[in-house]
Amino acid sequence: MKPRVAVVTFPGSLDDADAMRAVTLMGGEPVSAWHADGDVLDADAVVLPGGFSYGDYLRAGAIARFAPVMDAVSAFARAGGFVLGICNGFQILCEAGLLPGALIRNRSLTFLCRWIHVRTENPSARFSISSGREILQLPIKHGEGQFVASPDALDRIEGDGLVALRYCAPDGTLDDRYNPNGSLHGIAAVRSPEGNVLGMMPHPEHAVDPDLGPTGGHQIFQWLFSSAGVAMLAATGA
Repeated sequence: MKPRVAVVTFPGSLDDADAMRAVTLMGGEPVSAWHADGDVLDADAVVLPGGFSYGDYLRAGAIARFAPVMDAVSAFARAGGFVLGICNGFQILCEAGLLPGALIRNRSLTFLCRWIHVRTENPSARFSISSGREILQLPIKHGEGQFVASPDALDRIEGDGLVALRYCAPDGTLDDRYNPNGSLHGIAAVRSPEGNVLGMMPHPEHAVDPDLGPTGGHQIFQWLFSSAGVAMLAATGA
């Protein structure tokens, strides 16, 4: 069966259609969820796409966090459902308290739009993106992508293995020269302690079609589909 993936559209979402296309290309069944809805349409997984929800007023993701659909997304996640937040979706997940940390203005104070490399981290973590270390090439396009956390929170994030991706050189070396936005410890993505909520600043939905460029996004959507499938089987006792 194809995994049914709800892609949420907020006022100001830009990449919802791209996310739905990526879900289709990767073998899933995308369904459109509206910010004012109170459910996630019996989905097996949820994607919060990139964009500028509510114009990024106050700060990125701060208003979207109160959208009616987020009550359903939070309940879905807390029940073990798999949620992927991309760029603005990552910001929303942090604002909603579903992920630790926050995203602030890039260190350069400029909008960034280019291809970068990230390294998968903590392969032994539950529902890890990869069982080994991999280098993925993905695009970024953000103005507020610098991941920050208090010293205590950062220690917990590192100690509990919640870092999913780090910015790196093409060969996987960790070097601040390849940290595009100044994120602490080069963090590009974090997961929840349970492993079912993943937030990331790079855009995997723009890296799934080999006719258009690198396909580093395959690994991310494979993670979403396979992890959601494992969870569904466990829930049914199959």
